[in-house]
Amino acid sequence: MSNYEARYGSSAPPPPAQTSRQPIHTHPEFRSISSSFRRFGITATALSVGAFLSYVLLSSFAPGVMNQRLIGHLTLGLTLGLAQFAVMGLTAFLYVRHMRANIDPVVRRLRAQMEEHEAEQRRVRAERRFGAW
Repeated sequence: MSNYEARYGSSAPPPPAQTSRQPIHTHPEFRSISSSFRRFGITATALSVGAFLSYVLLSSFAPGVMNQRLIGHLTLGLTLGLAQFAVMGLTAFLYVRHMRANIDPVVRRLRAQMEEHEAEQRRVRAERRFGAW
């Protein structure tokens, strides 16, 4: 017979202790920033990949269109290829702007709430530990 069985009369382990701390992933604000981040990520990825895929498909299946001269030796294909760098830069810029405007303030607020809650829990535990003195 194990020590646990002698104390509690069962071989099943005790249930995990319930804490008053709410997991962050169940917090409504966390869910809102998570969905906002996901929505932006899907949209930005679809547009960036769509631009690149259209360039590749035009290069493969419409070489006559891509070889059209615009100015001097500058062709439509070369212009669209260089535009891929602009698309990448624009996507990165919009990502940073979205994170700073929509996500970062909420994350800072949630972090402050969690740190405050954890500090309160530490104070309560310390009071319980030394309260009998």
